[in-house]
Amino acid sequence: MAQPQFLARTPKSVTLQSSVPEFKLLSGFTPADGVRMSLYSPNGKFFAYSTSENIQIVDPDTGAIVQTFVSPNIIDIAFSPRGSYLMTWERPKREESGNFGPNLRLWNVITGEYVRAFTQKNQAGWKLQFSFDEKYAARLVTNEVEFYDTTNFKSSWARLKVEGVSAFSLSPGQNYSVAVFTPEISGRPASVKVYQIPNFKQPVSQKTFFKAEKAEMKWNKLGTALLVLGSTEVDKSGKSYYGETNLYLLGIAGSYDSRIQLDKEGTIHDFTWSPNSREFGVVYGYMPSKTTIFDARGNVVHSFPVAPKNTLLFSPHGRFILVAGFGNLQGGVDIYDRQKQFVKVSSFEAANTVGCEWCPNGQYVLTSTTSPRLRVDNSIKLWHYTGKLIYYKEYPELFAATWRPQDVSLYPIRSTLESAPEPHASAATAPGTKAGASTESKPKGAYVPPHARNRIQSPNSVVTATQFQKDFAAAAQAANDSNKPLSKTALKNKKKRENKKKAEEEKQDGTESPEGSAADAQSASTISPEEKKIRSLLKKLRAIQDLKARQLNGDKLEDTQVKKIATEDAVRKELTSLGWSE
Repeated sequence: MAQPQFLARTPKSVTLQSSVPEFKLLSGFTPADGVRMSLYSPNGKFFAYSTSENIQIVDPDTGAIVQTFVSPNIIDIAFSPRGSYLMTWERPKREESGNFGPNLRLWNVITGEYVRAFTQKNQAGWKLQFSFDEKYAARLVTNEVEFYDTTNFKSSWARLKVEGVSAFSLSPGQNYSVAVFTPEISGRPASVKVYQIPNFKQPVSQKTFFKAEKAEMKWNKLGTALLVLGSTEVDKSGKSYYGETNLYLLGIAGSYDSRIQLDKEGTIHDFTWSPNSREFGVVYGYMPSKTTIFDARGNVVHSFPVAPKNTLLFSPHGRFILVAGFGNLQGGVDIYDRQKQFVKVSSFEAANTVGCEWCPNGQYVLTSTTSPRLRVDNSIKLWHYTGKLIYYKEYPELFAATWRPQDVSLYPIRSTLESAPEPHASAATAPGTKAGASTESKPKGAYVPPHARNRIQSPNSVVTATQFQKDFAAAAQAANDSNKPLSKTALKNKKKRENKKKAEEEKQDGTESPEGSAADAQSASTISPEEKKIRSLLKKLRAIQDLKARQLNGDKLEDTQVKKIATEDAVRKELTSLGWSE
């Protein structure tokens, strides 16, 4: 019987480990020192890791090395869908001619042949995209998409010319389709067009819309429908710091295209297709957010209770739906059974989660806390869908953890699901959990929006139960002391409070006394110099992040902007010295 496997990459090494029930390391696998990158091929047939000198291709069943490709200073690696080709990307370098030399290389994993090199300056979107059967490959160049027949990479087989195209996506289905996105610019609306390969004269489906500087495109598994998330960096209405987002649905045959109507204001946090290709889910709106399941035509099927969530994952068979709140949220996870009218199966808390994935057998969820997102509590946790913690492993530093992809046909799902197995002994060592017990989410106080976190708390911050008790005790003491004669200082402070209250009442009535402005100034003065400094530094940090995103997209920055990016470390150190932490 097939057994799930997962990888765990630490700063200089990587391990391959089996899952329930053995949890054993793959004995035949001994990686070289200094591992930089690692990943499975999309079909799980191969595993690859890179060092400073080469890339090793490994059989994940035995741990034996299949191929070795000598290529130093690799920054990123990727497989084609069936694992037949390996792509590598390194930092671009200028040659003596002044032009950038080739830095995207393509290798044949089966034969070990070095196929071809391309010049790809930007790391964003650097990978070649392949059709489901690896018959065609495509890459984005200025104002066009180049297509290659994989039997001959010497020259392009066809070209799709689209003025201003900034992103494209090949369909994973058997219809050989491609979607291209053109952003909004100079008053011209953004657009997404779908073409049949190689009939590029007329799109089979298209949609134009505004408020879209970039787009994320997701096909359903069959390649018959496409979801497009259009977004802007800035929300001009001023309602959201995260920009503005809209979701659109296109049918490949052109029979329908529409904007998905969402009944809660705010950004779209996550969206994904069900493996059955007939449904998709969206998490959206200001916190607490709303999660809704739609059918393939964009009609509402079911809405879950409003809650602080930002992550949605369908299990590989499409039976379970995981809705969670990670990142800035507390890590609460809810799992629902789609086959039983969306009944909730379990709830548990996976605090500090950075990565979350369903196991290929549809029974377990792997959550991981990894660097550099979080430098502490790096670990892997394995949960049963019933909410029980089955396995836990802590690492001094963990960079990545992911399941080996496997075909769901290896794990046929039954109508009556198996109960949770006995937890591994390690589950008892997990912080805040008990072996074999469901870790139910517990309220941790009122939700605090991201912009209000990571700063010194002001008098108007969220009041905890402890603070409420302190305030109550202080009020009681004040009542007991009400009959005592007040000192001159106490009388002066009391008069100030009365004047401030009077000014606020007059302001509400539409009038404002001279004392009102003084009261406002006094209220503003309650903000400490440290908090003012933190706010200023956080504003600089957000500006630096925006500049880095522009630089990553290939925008040309001015010298002063480049120098500003270089000050990021100094800004973060100063924030740390003031008591701020991520």
